[in-house]
Amino acid sequence: MLVLITYDVNTETAAGKKRLRQVAKQCVNYGTRVQNSVFECEMDAAKCREVKAVLEEIIDTEKDSLRFYYLGNNYKNKVEHIEVRESLDMKGVLLM
Repeated sequence: MLVLITYDVNTETAAGKKRLRQVAKQCVNYGTRVQNSVFECEMDAAKCREVKAVLEEIIDTEKDSLRFYYLGNNYKNKVEHIEVRESLDMKGVLLM
């Protein structure tokens, strides 16, 4: 299924800046950055629970927030993409 992970980390302190870097680094391990604090992740339910647990360990729930949007398996008809860059085919071959 496609899961959209978004986060907002308070960066007013050095600890907050560190948390922001840690959250972004972990999200890169699970999906593709589509905006500064937004990742599209193709994963099953077990992997989703894993990333959620990892991110919950990093954030400060008093100052930061995480959001998980579960778009399911038929996400292609639920996502509209308007920008210069082509949309990433999550199941296709990735060549760089």
